[in-house]
Amino acid sequence: MPGRRVILSTAIVVIVAATIYAQTPQPAATSPSPKSSRPSPPPPAKPTDVEGVEKLLAARKEYKEALEQLRQHYISVADYEKARWAEEELVSYHRIPKQPYRLDLDVPPPNLQALHNYPEANELFRRAMQFKDHGWGTDYIDNQRRAELLFQQLLTTYPQSDKISDAAYQLGDIYESRAFKQDARAAAYFERCFQWNPKTNLDARLRAARLYERSLNERAKAQQIYQEITTHETDQKRVEEAQARLNALSARK
Repeated sequence: MPGRRVILSTAIVVIVAATIYAQTPQPAATSPSPKSSRPSPPPPAKPTDVEGVEKLLAARKEYKEALEQLRQHYISVADYEKARWAEEELVSYHRIPKQPYRLDLDVPPPNLQALHNYPEANELFRRAMQFKDHGWGTDYIDNQRRAELLFQQLLTTYPQSDKISDAAYQLGDIYESRAFKQDARAAAYFERCFQWNPKTNLDARLRAARLYERSLNERAKAQQIYQEITTHETDQKRVEEAQARLNALSARK
């Protein structure tokens, strides 16, 4: 009968489908994987500007040296017009304001030792002082930069000279001046002055502390140096100022 045949046909299809499903390999049931015991990878390192600043400093040095070499070459072959070109470009290069970007790549380390009296270093110091703080307007700025170059040459060429502490002080004064206005750099060089010569009679500690307090907003650093003044120096005016500033900073807490 038609109705019965339909039921039988449907039953046969179900049986065949069940048989095929039973013969087909089924994927094994997966249980939740246990949490990995391996440590998670460290976070990526923060990008740094060290490589870029090092490249910049090297490029500055190479450019300056190339101009100096060209100038000397043209002088040696009596081509004075091109020698003048190179000199004018060199002067323009030195007049460009140059930021240190990273003081750790700009300022020599605090552990230098002023051990020897080098006549050549003394001469560099003398020549630098002939330029420093002299002139007006553009001449003053040019002379400050001339002095800077000579003091930096002293530190680079004679790092064990007994003049390095005094040179560091003068560089701090130059970088604080209106020719540069680089207060963080100035403070670092004032620090090097008394780090390289703890018995210096210059007011490097006081000037560094003032910059850290007033310009750089580093109160803890300023307090540390003011405290050193009260224990390391004998100049009564400096000691009194340092103690007054310590009292004022403590009262702000």
